[in-house]
Amino acid sequence: MRRELPPISVARRRWLAAGLAITWNLEARAQAKFPARPLRMIVPFTPAGATDILARLMAESLGRQLGAGVVIDNRPGAGGNLGGELVARAPADGYTILMAPITVYAAGSTLMPSRAFDLQRDFTPLCTAAYVPHVLVVPATLGVSTVRALIALARSKPGTLNLASQGIGTISHLEAELFQTMTAAKLTHVPYKGSAPALLDLVGGRMDVMFDSVAAALPHIQSGRLRALGVTTPTRSRALPDVPTIAEAGVVGYVSESWVAVLAPAKLPQPIADRLTDALKAVVDDPAFAARTQQHGLEARSRVRSDLVALIQRETALWGRVVRDSGVRLE
Repeated sequence: MRRELPPISVARRRWLAAGLAITWNLEARAQAKFPARPLRMIVPFTPAGATDILARLMAESLGRQLGAGVVIDNRPGAGGNLGGELVARAPADGYTILMAPITVYAAGSTLMPSRAFDLQRDFTPLCTAAYVPHVLVVPATLGVSTVRALIALARSKPGTLNLASQGIGTISHLEAELFQTMTAAKLTHVPYKGSAPALLDLVGGRMDVMFDSVAAALPHIQSGRLRALGVTTPTRSRALPDVPTIAEAGVVGYVSESWVAVLAPAKLPQPIADRLTDALKAVVDDPAFAARTQQHGLEARSRVRSDLVALIQRETALWGRVVRDSGVRLE
């Protein structure tokens, strides 16, 4: 025989209602005062790469918009995934945000299906920060000045040219795999822990080829130590107007685009998400910020809410195909 639970007394109902009201009021007050202390922006790569450059360009302006400081915290490792995991597990209070290489994480959805976070499940998308053009570069001492010449050299000496990348599974790596698939050029992959150490060895002549962001490679291109052969994007980079696209240079159909966005942990309260999104969009849409990013080979572009969600879905599908077609595996 089923036993009926005793009814809740009127006094207890009032007590529960009062408790809930206090909780909601405290949460509302905390959200209304946001931010009450500095934010931490996680950069999942070493300093001096495109993601780090972008974060440092944005931090001061974002701090002014929010009325609180923004501290950059570099957490490199595992192709950017250590930093992503840190933010995915952080409290959803708005004080820990991620300068996220969307394209890298999208590719990782297929490359590392068992990684500790899911790009579409474990984050609150806030706003894109920039579109990041990439460029194919070689040391000036290599004696190669065109994409066709590089392909010819690689085909004549299969496996003898060393290809530097930011790490296994990064876009720097996958762009090179796509290039090899489309050209039948065989290169020997040497992964690094980030852009800066890879570029150091490339400039020093210890590596022969690299795909990297225009932002990171630009100072070395301008100094003459590196030679830019082609940009990976559908159109030429504003920072390198005389450098052809790789498609223009002879690899018809070659295109790779890279996006960086700011994400927060999943289940971020809507008022805080709105506050952060509005502040981020104001920074990215500021002509002065756009001018500063362009000087570094970056192109500021803001995409928010459903538009950003659609971008993440598109990038995940696109780079999933590239990973499967190239046969890239974690070593």
